[in-house]
Amino acid sequence: MTATNKKKRSQETYLRHIEPRQGGFLGKMQGVLESAQFQRAIIALIVLNAITLGLETSSRVMATVGPLLLLLDRLILGVFVAELLAKLVVYRLRFHKDPWNLFDLGIVTIALLPTTGGLAVLRALRILRVLRLVSAVPSMRRVVGALLAAVPGIASILGLLSLVYYVFSVMATKLFGADFPEWFGTIGASAYSLFQIMTLESWSMGIVRPVMQTYPLAWAFFVPFILITSFTVLNLFIGIVVDAMQRQHEAGEPDAQETTAEELRSERSEIMSELRALRLEVAQLGDKPGADPRR
Repeated sequence: MTATNKKKRSQETYLRHIEPRQGGFLGKMQGVLESAQFQRAIIALIVLNAITLGLETSSRVMATVGPLLLLLDRLILGVFVAELLAKLVVYRLRFHKDPWNLFDLGIVTIALLPTTGGLAVLRALRILRVLRLVSAVPSMRRVVGALLAAVPGIASILGLLSLVYYVFSVMATKLFGADFPEWFGTIGASAYSLFQIMTLESWSMGIVRPVMQTYPLAWAFFVPFILITSFTVLNLFIGIVVDAMQRQHEAGEPDAQETTAEELRSERSEIMSELRALRLEVAQLGDKPGADPRR
């Protein structure tokens, strides 16, 4: 199948999954919620909210324009709440079918929790509102979808990595624990030291060379561990995620994945209008005097 046919079939599949437009006031409200202009406005508010929440961490800024920042924060939160209420009214029982709607609901609910008394610590969770940017930007949604699709493969790699860590931790504890109890005295200490070595953070001068002063052949233990973990197993993570993103791109929305549902509906309506006009012209040609009925 050619790339053009794949794109066409992907577009047809996506169009079939577009929710039908309702009539009357709810239809107009649905059109607003799904319009590109409204989505861009929500993205702008999320970015603005992220900036205001960051500025609230500065005591100097709060002393100067603190009340204004708090007012902006409440206004933006009010817009988010109004958007969710509008979606609940428009989509009703279909609201929960889109996991991103549930994600937005959870984020806004956390922001509405009281931040006084014993719950004052929840005030720091207001920054989670910025995560709404993930649901508002299609490209970010695709990345998250690919990561979720890669979870089974990642779990297998984590199991393999855990097995490798356990084997090498036991070996390191038995080999080097007596002379270097701080690094390899227990399995937990060995696992942490091996994790530092895997990240290549001061692994040579900080751990391996001091060990090699006592055990000259210690490199024969640490070098294979680095090759297995840093350059093999961890690269499998990248391969799985890239493969999941590729499959997400092929099986997801069409190449115009940035194209909104509203634009696709408009395109479909235009095509149907042209087909009706073409049928009318054909019918009129058939009704003309002298027209060959066989044609």
